[in-house]
Amino acid sequence: MEFRRRTRREAERLERELLAPAASQSTKSKGRQVDEEPDPYRTAFERDRDRILHSKAFRRLKHKTQVFINPEDDHFVTRLTHTLQVTQIGRSIAAFLSLNEPLTEAICLGHDVGHAPFGHTGEDALADYVDATWLHSQQGLRIFQVLEPLNLTWEVLDGIRAHSWKIDPPPATAEGIVCRFADRIAYLTHDVLDAMRAGIISEADLPAAALARFGEPGSPWIAAMIEAVIEESIATATVAMEPECLEVMHELRDFMFDRVYLRPESEAHKRQVFTIIHELVDYLLDDAARIPDSYRHPEASHLTQVIDYVAGMTDRYALRLHDTLFRPEGVD
Repeated sequence: MEFRRRTRREAERLERELLAPAASQSTKSKGRQVDEEPDPYRTAFERDRDRILHSKAFRRLKHKTQVFINPEDDHFVTRLTHTLQVTQIGRSIAAFLSLNEPLTEAICLGHDVGHAPFGHTGEDALADYVDATWLHSQQGLRIFQVLEPLNLTWEVLDGIRAHSWKIDPPPATAEGIVCRFADRIAYLTHDVLDAMRAGIISEADLPAAALARFGEPGSPWIAAMIEAVIEESIATATVAMEPECLEVMHELRDFMFDRVYLRPESEAHKRQVFTIIHELVDYLLDDAARIPDSYRHPEASHLTQVIDYVAGMTDRYALRLHDTLFRPEGVD
């Protein structure tokens, strides 16, 4: 067996020679908040990817809700498996467009670390305590800059900041926009499969346009959507999706909100989540000593410390703590 050492400088040379003009190059990064000596083997973006992958916030995603709260079925998607699927889709698109794959991977791996327990419902519950909308994307930045500081590059932080379509301005890099598409492709595909697995919808219920355009739910959908991004991006010289495909995706998204995400049967779960989050926050506001030192940033207000702690909880940790505080053993 024979090997050849690949150094950081070699990787940077390959970026210059092989990546598309629209791609981000690690040597042209806007840098980090604190300057560091370059790694001998990894580019700046490869280093960021590894830091995110080994972070505590990333590990907690395995017990955070995607759609179904604290699912017992091993095959329902969690926030972690969603993140891994987003990363795979993002890397595929980046590779096919000759963009920077490690940068895309780092953004995708970190895009959801700021999520509260119980998914977007937990996020809505926390919003009741702040003057503006509480955004998991902003909390993700806070985690990586303040609570678990990783000194990430500007490009990775920017991609995490604006991975959601409702955030303006959009990502400054093509790789950040790829994450936006990868996120939507992943959640629409796996959320449909989970809803079918749960018996909430059947394949016959799905919009006819989605079945006609994408085929059978699952891998064919992902392949069709990825191809629609690649072809339109090449044709328009910007990261985009074919308009016809995008229209079908929007119809599918509207269907999912109507039949799955906001269905009347989910209201009881939503009320339960709001009760759990509100009671935890209110209790901790009255008893700050319950917040572990590792979640207590000394320069933050008491409310911010409480929200940092609650937002960082996994579903099962929040449920267990709530049971301990409000439903002690032996009490009905």
